[in-house]
Amino acid sequence: MPATIIIGAQYGDEGKGKITDIFSEKADYVVRYQGGNNAGHTIVVDGKVYKLHLLPSGVVRGKRCLIGAGVVVDPRQLIKEIKQFNFEVDLGIDPRTHIILPYHNIIDILREKKIKKIKGASIGTTAKGIGPCYEDEKSRIGIRFFDLVSNKNLEDVIIEKFEEKKKVIEEVYGGSLDININDVAKEYAEIGKLLKKYLCDVSSEIFSSLKKGKNILFEGAQGTLLDIKYGNYPKVTSSHPLAGSILVDIGLPPSVFKEFEFKIIGVVKAYTTKVGSGPVVTCLDKGRWPVDEKVSNKIANYIRKKGAEYGTTTGRPRRVGWLDLVLLKYSDKLNNYDELALTKLDVLSGIKILKIAVAYKHNGKEEKEYRAWDLEFLENCKPVYKKIKGFRKFRANNYNEIPKNAKKYIGLIEEYIGKKIKIISIGPERNDIIYKE
Repeated sequence: MPATIIIGAQYGDEGKGKITDIFSEKADYVVRYQGGNNAGHTIVVDGKVYKLHLLPSGVVRGKRCLIGAGVVVDPRQLIKEIKQFNFEVDLGIDPRTHIILPYHNIIDILREKKIKKIKGASIGTTAKGIGPCYEDEKSRIGIRFFDLVSNKNLEDVIIEKFEEKKKVIEEVYGGSLDININDVAKEYAEIGKLLKKYLCDVSSEIFSSLKKGKNILFEGAQGTLLDIKYGNYPKVTSSHPLAGSILVDIGLPPSVFKEFEFKIIGVVKAYTTKVGSGPVVTCLDKGRWPVDEKVSNKIANYIRKKGAEYGTTTGRPRRVGWLDLVLLKYSDKLNNYDELALTKLDVLSGIKILKIAVAYKHNGKEEKEYRAWDLEFLENCKPVYKKIKGFRKFRANNYNEIPKNAKKYIGLIEEYIGKKIKIISIGPERNDIIYKE
């Protein structure tokens, strides 16, 4: 398989890191194509936990890892992640990748506070400066990885940028820039020297590798419903987690989908979770954000604690809901999955009755179309559930050993979406995997 794209089919946090880790075993390259350190992948190997926010998951296996132009990189975080490993990581970073600076974080935090004050509820960003960095890219005033590692006047450029942002922080948001600008400029100049060896044209390297028949694995951050265009705008991320975005974010012509064999795998969590505000039709926490676990639904708390549903990046409790097939059908339309990987099926064990949303009710009318753009519509939808008897806690070495009711749960998803589930995750460890076919 020359190329595989791993996509989060819901709101992110589906377990893409584990699925990517599995596929990376046979990959020559593992490529991150969008997002920043506002999301994380957790990989567990022999009890050791690796938390990755920028480095592609293949780094755990010592693979050639690339960060494409569609990513925004906080170099401070990247240095920390590299230091996790006791070996030299095989890493390449595209020169067009944009760089996050401390003022991006400050603007992110202050903007959230302002939105909450005006509207009563913020977007729920991770305050990692992702949105403000993408804004600078679009405004053509950003600092790229190429500038970080090769600009002799980098310190002067950063100081100049800080002076501009200081006015925005103070006059627009009423905040203060309590940072020594000169110290930051020097720090980034030193980081640039450390990271210079990783500079490479990711677009060219990937295109030539495809022509050589190399196996390439593409991974993103977040999930489909957080896409800046096709997610629940404005309760979204600032980039495109969709499969099609690899063309622009990596720099590939559309013809690659015809010329080379691509497989698109949608990663689906066995239930629904979301960090931040925005409509979740099947939410058991009744849409509250931040989540108050003291008054939350018992089943939501059970799933959250058993599934460790707390943000890898922020530690915030995720909202929990039943699986939503209306949402998944929309996700499949945007990505056209070749197959699905179902994660955290084991978390649902022990619940007597399971529910899956197969439609919505809106003003007494049944709806089966997901209107991602209409938040008011989604807020007023009630899920129409199909109920299934639950299943016991289990261990399994193959699909035949999975409980009968768990198989029914899997079958219902396949029938509704029209795609096969070929991988089933039943635990946090790398080897807690069942291959259905």
